[in-house]
Amino acid sequence: MAFDDKIKELFEKRALAKLGGGQKRIDAQHKKGKLTARERIELLMDEGSFEEFDMFVTHNCHDFGLEKEQYMGDGVVTGYGTIDGRLVYVFSQDFTVFGGSLSEAYALKICKVLDKAMKVGAPVIGINDSGGARIQEGVKSLGGYAEIFQRNIMASGVIPQISAIFGPCAGGAVYSPALTDFTIMTKENSYMFVTGPKVVKTVTGEVVTDQELGGAMVHATKSGVTHFVADDEQEGILLIRKLLSYLPQNNLEDPPIAPCTDPIDRLEDSLNSIVPENPNKPYDVRDVIHSVVDFSEFLEVMRFYAANIVTGFARFNGISVGIVANQPNYLAGVLDINASRKAARFVRFCDAFNIPIITFVDVPGFLPGTDQEYGGIILHGAKLLFAYGEATVPKITIVLRKAYGGAYDVMSSKHLRGDINYAWPSAEIAVMGPKGAIEVLYQKKLVAIEDDQEREEYIRNHEEDYKAKFANPYNAAKYGYIDDVIEPRNTRFRIIRALQSLSTKKDSNPPKKHSNIPL
Repeated sequence: MAFDDKIKELFEKRALAKLGGGQKRIDAQHKKGKLTARERIELLMDEGSFEEFDMFVTHNCHDFGLEKEQYMGDGVVTGYGTIDGRLVYVFSQDFTVFGGSLSEAYALKICKVLDKAMKVGAPVIGINDSGGARIQEGVKSLGGYAEIFQRNIMASGVIPQISAIFGPCAGGAVYSPALTDFTIMTKENSYMFVTGPKVVKTVTGEVVTDQELGGAMVHATKSGVTHFVADDEQEGILLIRKLLSYLPQNNLEDPPIAPCTDPIDRLEDSLNSIVPENPNKPYDVRDVIHSVVDFSEFLEVMRFYAANIVTGFARFNGISVGIVANQPNYLAGVLDINASRKAARFVRFCDAFNIPIITFVDVPGFLPGTDQEYGGIILHGAKLLFAYGEATVPKITIVLRKAYGGAYDVMSSKHLRGDINYAWPSAEIAVMGPKGAIEVLYQKKLVAIEDDQEREEYIRNHEEDYKAKFANPYNAAKYGYIDDVIEPRNTRFRIIRALQSLSTKKDSNPPKKHSNIPL
């Protein structure tokens, strides 16, 4: 064969590989409102930057007549490229080839991408759109999943791993996204579950649809499995690009510093009056966050789950930070099981990837009740406590209003190696709220007062004394637990100065194989 013919053959094979399962199946994919595996990569990567691996790989199965049906690439597109000029590795599952089902060859392609990303220290993005294991390959397919899981585990805390679910993700396939750092789902076409509706009906008798069982909003609001929900794939891909802009390439690097023209000393007068005088009246902590961060830009993580705590990424003078904030607008900002889990995972991610943590505190305590106690609030609350205590990145805390009881300790207090702890003048730092404290301190006296009105009057009178003595920031500041009481409108400037002072911070934990976090 002449050399020109060989080149022609190469081009023909490439063209065939790019067709995946064929034009008919591509059209069917588009009809569902879904992009193809390659179209997703094209949108995600900088133009012309994608370099593909293993385009000519095919499966090795000779059972059930599968040897008669072979497609180059075998159902997954893998390779590397750049996003905003930064190296990333990617795999994108192709539903047009055997419904995106995973074979041994397919799994090895994904493993190669994860191995290469680990060697060079670059993020991995996995785009999932698969019917699960390729049944015809039996245990080889299951082994392929386990090989991927092992690499996800080894990469955890070393390189950022992001999963996009742009179609079905069922059975063993769900555990790879669950092991990664962030998961993005689309509203209409994506779903995740360990067992599908048919099995659920057979085993439990429940009748449920794909979306009801494992749709994006189910996992965003009820399970906490997904971190972001996008209206469509285009928005999901933009979210991935945005998220990556806050993250370093790996755990040995710092996050990129963005250019910033937002003045460091910008004063926000609205903050001086944002906290209501009535301690039981809510306000939206997001208003505080938007007021102090660069250009009011805040990328919220797990927005629909455990709304009593807010987590997300922002910048201060171009420096990437993770923000954790109690939300008085929902359940008064109380800490419960879900909020503790949500914030703990976020704090640990930030610590793994050298992202400073800013904590805004307005917490009345832990949520009481049998549901919480039986559900293990002690263990789950300890996760957040553990995460803050273990973290060695710069930690800056601002107490906005309430910081009561054990929740004061948990929320990045000075005692958990908080680096710089500020409080607003409206801060109330105490063992419990004034009313509850009076009821405990004067229990015998109150029992003796028979008239309800007289009892309430007695409590009110003593509440003021208690507030003056304990429910203020100055008592904690007296012991050095609060480094300074600051004017709210000056919060942005004080955080930026604190971050600058902590830029060379060195802290470490005792040598160990790994910690035993309360799970």
